[in-house]
Amino acid sequence: MPPLPFCGLRLRRFAPHGTSLLALFFFCCLLPGCHHVAQLDTTALDTSGLDFTSIQALRGMDVTKDEVTQVIGAKQAGLSDEDCVTLIRLARSRKEPFKSGEDVAQLLRAGVSEPTVMQLAQLNQISAWGGEAVAMRLAGLSDQIILEEAHRRSEGLAVLSGASLANFKNVGMREATLLQLVRRGVPDNEAPTIIALRRRGWTDAQILRRYPGGH
Repeated sequence: MPPLPFCGLRLRRFAPHGTSLLALFFFCCLLPGCHHVAQLDTTALDTSGLDFTSIQALRGMDVTKDEVTQVIGAKQAGLSDEDCVTLIRLARSRKEPFKSGEDVAQLLRAGVSEPTVMQLAQLNQISAWGGEAVAMRLAGLSDQIILEEAHRRSEGLAVLSGASLANFKNVGMREATLLQLVRRGVPDNEAPTIIALRRRGWTDAQILRRYPGGH
């Protein structure tokens, strides 16, 4: 039988004890130059609007198909190319897959600024708390309050819920007062008392005097 060409080798038929050519084929495919790893098709990145440098950076971090989808979602919601790459780098530094692109998109669409979104990402609060942050922004609470809440949550400190803060705003309490209540660590179980006091005519200044801080 003539020699068999395989992966740059010429294999002659020798099959002592019934060794099969199929086994030789698999052995050959493990040799250097024969083994080929299929790379992820990142065509979607090319058509997403990301610039060439950012696409190359993402390819260099071996983004997965799911991560590409998440990045594109964030990009289409308005996230900059640079910050798209930064989010992947953050995920890699935590040894986690990047899966919060849709959460990022929802924050941006709710009106949370890009710098605030990136600070939330640095605090690792997007996946765990991004939904409440979206609700807070839609209720008219500022990025400053959202960030103050996020910092306290990341440190495991007492915080007022977004719903409680929205209720305070609805009974006419000022933004600066809400921010002070968050900074002072007023726990959420005080929210019904604060609402009751407000309805009895207490001013913002009186409420702040009741909660001097130190929680």
